[in-house]
Amino acid sequence: MTGRFDTRPGETRLTTALEMRAELTFIGQIESPWSVEDCPKNLRQARERGQSATLQIAPEFRAGLEGIAAGDALVLLYWMSEAPRDLIRQAPRHRAEGTGTFNLRSPARPNPIGMGVVKVLDLDMTRGRVRIDAIDAIDGTPLLDIKPFMPLADTIPQD
Repeated sequence: MTGRFDTRPGETRLTTALEMRAELTFIGQIESPWSVEDCPKNLRQARERGQSATLQIAPEFRAGLEGIAAGDALVLLYWMSEAPRDLIRQAPRHRAEGTGTFNLRSPARPNPIGMGVVKVLDLDMTRGRVRIDAIDAIDGTPLLDIKPFMPLADTIPQD
């Protein structure tokens, strides 16, 4: 039996140890229906499965939820703690050829930071719970940050 992150033909792992150069604070965690084995590969797949998720915000950060309401779109940044951090070239199953890690949305990367744009279904500021439409993260994933999605700012330039 092979592991989920075993190296496939065409992949390259870093040969030197990664040096930690930053400190992060987890503001909460993601409660999702997903395990490592059944986690959707992206938010589109997560939405197709029709399972909502919940952000559980730590007490000291709950005041930061002020102004967020049901229906809002949020950008979430989360730490994909189970992903390998030394895979710098990957050979995904959905591509004919391998490519660099920075050309993929794979969780395997030097800094396994996930990003998703989600919709708020409901919010309980007192309990620090934000229910969202879907997520492509396993249950217990540490939450790094929440930002508002701003359609006028979050667009690609039109040449």
